[in-house]
Order: sequence, then structure tokens, then C-alpha cells
Amino acid sequence: MTADLALIWPELILTIGGLVTLLIGAFAGDRQTGLYQLAALLTLAAATVAVVALFGVNASVFSGTLSVDGFGGFAKLLIYAASFVCILVAPRFFTGAMRAEYPVLILFAALGMGIMASSRDLMTLYVGLELNSLASYVLASFMRTDERSSEAGLKYFVLGALASGMLLYGISLLYGFSGTTDFAGIAAAMGNAPGIGLIFGIVFVIAGLAFKISAVPFHMWTPDVYEGAPTPVTTFFASAPKVAAMALMMRVVIEAMGPATAAWQQIIIFLALASTILGAVGAIGQKNIKRLLAYSSINNVGFILIGLAAGTQQGVEAVLTYLLVYVVTTIGFFLVVLQLRDADGHQVESIPAFAGLSRRRPGLAAALAVFLFSLAGIPPLFGFWPKYLVFEAAVNAGLVPLAVAGIVVSVIGAFYYIAIIKTMYFDDQADVDVAGGGNAVEGTIVAASALWLSVIGYLFIPMLAAASAYAAAVLF
Repeated sequence: MTADLALIWPELILTIGGLVTLLIGAFAGDRQTGLYQLAALLTLAAATVAVVALFGVNASVFSGTLSVDGFGGFAKLLIYAASFVCILVAPRFFTGAMRAEYPVLILFAALGMGIMASSRDLMTLYVGLELNSLASYVLASFMRTDERSSEAGLKYFVLGALASGMLLYGISLLYGFSGTTDFAGIAAAMGNAPGIGLIFGIVFVIAGLAFKISAVPFHMWTPDVYEGAPTPVTTFFASAPKVAAMALMMRVVIEAMGPATAAWQQIIIFLALASTILGAVGAIGQKNIKRLLAYSSINNVGFILIGLAAGTQQGVEAVLTYLLVYVVTTIGFFLVVLQLRDADGHQVESIPAFAGLSRRRPGLAAALAVFLFSLAGIPPLFGFWPKYLVFEAAVNAGLVPLAVAGIVVSVIGAFYYIAIIKTMYFDDQADVDVAGGGNAVEGTIVAASALWLSVIGYLFIPMLAAASAYAAAVLF
């Protein structure tokens, strides 16, 4: 037990840091929000250092239920980085409504996501997923006086409970027909042709996980929750949980269901096609920037699933690279949205109000254009590279029609990204005066993200390739 505890320092740090921050908040109330924010940021920084210190370790702990390896470490670094930024930028958005619970909920959500990324057993899978989900439900409804936020939290909770039920049913089927909850044991049971019971288990487990990544047809919560939740929370939902859920899905389908590739691959292909198509078409008529980003998120999940559908190490490497670039792009995009405010200080979410933004806020407009072009995957911006990698992995795995469909849909999806750029640069100035403006921290993150997503990002390809190859090799 002591040896196991020595290998889960990131989880221990998050647990202790979250509890300490919670206790401080219980005694000091909401008067010291800066103190809670600082405690949470230091906790995440310490957990990140612990993850880096454990790189090179490849071990199972607690009777094989959790894995300490490079794959989990790669995912945790992205999760902790996204969580760090979402805590850092929150106070300016919430102003007087900032409360001690916000950083605590982010910490416990990050703890759950770290467990998800390291799970090698169906029980720890569910514990990590529910720990993240329970914190997320509260975060979605964090603005108690805002009807949209309350509605978002309620919708997320009801649909999340439904997805958890489907996941649990699938887990019970896998356990009933394999006799174990361990991923390796399930894979052994699937070594021969899996029976109808195991196939149904595969379907329900993937359906439950598809809800967490908002893949079609389990996407219905995404636009309403993204629009209704506070913008820092939406930033969090669009980044860290996506990484955790995709990491968990990769572990499940590769480690637990690897021998039954023919069974799960068809499901992933359907999810990929449906998500790319609906995400591209659904975003075209959107007038709210957060709803549009929700459909953009669904669309990008489809592209990520194209890499996973390959079922190869090259496909997993492509997915990991895609997740990294997607997280940077999403955080930068949302930080720009956070800075767009009218003369009264209210956040501007209406896309028509962006008209003429290039003349009023040229820096923000340029950064937003970079993020939009990157999300569209238009070369030479760096957002093109991960899409190229997932298409290449699909082609090498013999999934040429899937890759062709993805390329066609990416062209369709580029329409609504370019439409926003056209609004900013070529439309007459809107009646709403978008004042914009943010602090130095937000400006630095936006500028750094935009620069990295320009051609500068290509300089980091060898480093990214080595890191993703090291992480992906763990699953094979």
C-alpha cells in the first residue's frame, strides 16, 4: 500500500489541496477569493510537477486498477494545464459573484479526470468519471441568479444521469460475461469471438463514454450547456473533460476491447461520421458564439474519433497530438470571447455584434482569426497538422472512405469559421460597441496561443511526435 501511494502523488496532492482549500473556504467564507484561487493554482502546479517526476515509470497500483504510465501522464498534463487557466481567468468574469467553491470544484473535477485517464478497471473508471461529473453539474449551474446557468446545470445533470445508467449497464454486461472488471481480463475474454452479451456491453459502455465527449447522437446537452454555463466553466468543459474522456475511451477500446476491434470499430466510425457532419451543419445557423463553439466541439470530436477508429498506434498518436492542439486553440478562443464586452461591461456573445471588430480591436480580431482558421484546419496554420495526422492514420489503416468523408466535411465546416472572419473584417460596424479589454495574464495567454498556432507550431513537431509516440506505445 505504501509503495502504491508513492506512485499516485498527483492524485494525493489534488485531494489534499482540494480539501484544504475547501476548509479554508468553510471558515473564511467568500471574503478571501484570491486566497482560494492561489491555493488551487499552487495545488495544480504541484500536481503537474509530480506528473513530470513520474515520467518514465510504467507500473500498476492498487491491484492493477490504476496505471502510472506515460499515456496517463500526457493526458494529465493537458488536464491540469486547462484547469489552471480556467481558475486563473475566472475572477474577472465573476467579479462580485466569485465564490470559494469554484476553485475547489475545479480541483476535484481534475482529480476525477486524472483517475479516468489512469483507469485500468471498470470500477475506477466509473469512480473517476462520476467524481468529475458531480463537480461539473455544480459548475454548470454556478451562477445561481442566472436562469440560463440553472437550466444548463439541470439539463446536464438529467442527461448525465441517463448516460451514467447506460454506462453502468454496459459495465454490468462486460462483468457478467467476462467474469472480471479488469481491462486485461476483459480483453482475454474477448480473445475468441465475443458473444452477444459482450457485444451489447461494448455498445453500452461506448455510448456512455460518447456522452462525455459529446459525440453524436449523445450530443444533445452540449449547445445548451455551453451557452448557459458561465464562460470560464464553458472553457473548462470544452477542454479538460474532453481530454479525460478521450483518454479513457482510448484505454477502454484498445486495452479492454482490443481483440474485438471489428465490433467497436464500426461504432466509432459511426460516431465519427455523425459528429463531423452534424457539428458542421448545426453550426451554420448559429448566432451565439458559445453555441457555435459547442457545435465546433462536436465537429472536432468527430475528427478525433477518425484517428481512434484506425485502432493503431499511429492513430492514437494522432489523437493525442490533436487533443493538445485542440486544447490550446479552444482556450485561446474562449479567452478572446471573455474579453469581448459592451460599454456596460456585459459579455458580448452575439456573432452579428462582432461586425467591424477588426477596426475597434484589431489585436483581438487577429487572434480570433488565427483560432478560427486553426479550428477549420486551414494551412499553413498549425491546426491543419493534427487533421492531417488523423486522416493519414485512417488511410494507413484501410479506412479510406472515412478519411475522404472527413476531408469533405472539414471543407463544409470551414464555412461558418470563415463567416465569422468575414463579419469581423468586412461588415459595417455593429450598433453594439464592443469595448473589449482584459488583463495582462489573459492577453499573454491569447498572444502565446495565437503565435504557437501560427507556423511557429511546426517547429515543435519533432517534440510532439516523440511525446505522443511515447504515450501511445503504452497502450500497445
